[in-house]
Amino acid sequence: MGSISIPDPGESTQAPSFDEFQRQTSLMTSCTLLWKELSDHFTSLEQSLLKKSDAIKDKIKTLDTETKASLSSLEERETTIENSVSIALRKVEAAVQAAAAAVGTSKCDDGEDNPEVDDSEGLLLRLKSYCVKMDSLGFWGFVASKKKEMELMRAQIPSALAECADPARFVLEAISEVFPVDKRALCVNDLSWACVLILESLIPVMVDPILGKSRVLVTPSVKKSAKEIAEKWKESLDQRGGIENVKAPDVHTFFQHLVTFGIVKNEDLDLYRKLVVGSAWRKQMPKLAVSLGLADKMPDMIEELISKGQQVDAVHFTHEVGLVDRFPPVCLLKAFLKDAKKAATSILEDPNNSSRAVHLAARKEQSALKAVIKCIEEYKLEAEFPPENLKKRLEQLEKVKVEKKRPAAVGPANKRTRASNVGPMPPAKAGRITTAYVSSFPAPPTFVRSPSHTQYPTGVPSYSVPPPMYVHGTRSPPYAAYSPEAAPLSPPLSYPGTPPMNYPAYGGYGNGMAPAYQHTYYR
Repeated sequence: MGSISIPDPGESTQAPSFDEFQRQTSLMTSCTLLWKELSDHFTSLEQSLLKKSDAIKDKIKTLDTETKASLSSLEERETTIENSVSIALRKVEAAVQAAAAAVGTSKCDDGEDNPEVDDSEGLLLRLKSYCVKMDSLGFWGFVASKKKEMELMRAQIPSALAECADPARFVLEAISEVFPVDKRALCVNDLSWACVLILESLIPVMVDPILGKSRVLVTPSVKKSAKEIAEKWKESLDQRGGIENVKAPDVHTFFQHLVTFGIVKNEDLDLYRKLVVGSAWRKQMPKLAVSLGLADKMPDMIEELISKGQQVDAVHFTHEVGLVDRFPPVCLLKAFLKDAKKAATSILEDPNNSSRAVHLAARKEQSALKAVIKCIEEYKLEAEFPPENLKKRLEQLEKVKVEKKRPAAVGPANKRTRASNVGPMPPAKAGRITTAYVSSFPAPPTFVRSPSHTQYPTGVPSYSVPPPMYVHGTRSPPYAAYSPEAAPLSPPLSYPGTPPMNYPAYGGYGNGMAPAYQHTYYR
């Protein structure tokens, strides 16, 4: 019998096809790509770990450097305490001697010791005389009376305060007249500007003579008194109207007090934040906010200002902390102008304010334009936001305002116009009616409406008056209203059958009273 051949399982019974070869080729390609992707991923991880490791090493080196610098600074501060104290003591002794000499000579030549202040040198001498004598109340009264010379005093007060035996205590006693509580019987004017000026001038006087601003020379007792004053001001917030209604100058004085004496409290940062946002329109608020430690909270404060429509104030804050990229100033200013335009339009559409709507809308737009133009010029934004169109629009509004204020031309006197300028005469036919008359007595006084009272009591009608007229170089009130209840008319008189206007221009009055008209109209 013949044997049957069995095929070897290792041998292929059929030749591989091209599709199979292509499938294997694509598989190899995908594996190669996957391997390359994995190798790149691990390589990037390795590089990232190396970068982080280098960053940690750099940070450790920086911390070591800062630690060494802090330790050396502490050692320097410790070694310079004696020298600083000796310098301060010498200054105090010199100030005491000068004060004693000044007190001894002030009795005999008091008039010469307080010369008339007419220049910067005389102002400095006057300020120094108060500081040498430690006359805080006299110093305060003098500064408060020189608001017009504020910039000149800003340059002279630090030199004068350096003559004090204890400048910090001297300043606290000087501003105690109005801060933290105003002790005056009549608060006629706000003197917060004087407090801020004196507190700002105290900062360069209290710096350490060796270390500078890094160490402020304030005695523990004065610092304690400053803290008590700050707490007293916070307790009086309710009397000032609360956080929302406190006056911005008071807030400014409070913040400057904290910064000058270095008594900022971290637990009061939320209070500081609310007060800053409420008085953000003050020019110094961005710098004070940074000095109070609110730099980290500044983005949230800027967003809050934007939500309240205070985009111009937000621009000042963004430039102070360097957040211009996050809050572009040009976009904020354009949004502010858009909101102002909407507000002006809403004022014009208000039916309850139709009499003054145009005036109020124009003032609203003018204020917005001026604020934006000033902001553009201050931060050099002309390339991004050219102000030419804004200036043209502002000129148009100013021109319209001037034209509205321009007086009407004075023509020849109308025969049918009362000489007393109370109102027009009745029609010519009125002379034929028995109830019509023209009084020969002086006209009742014209009552001028106060600008602060725009509403009249119910039931009292207001009568229109002729346009304003110039009489002997003086302009009659533009908004005059006559109330018949306030000044009753003179009793009617009976005249002969001649028309009432046929009286002579001068004289002819049998009652002996002066004519009610002005001679200007009858030349």
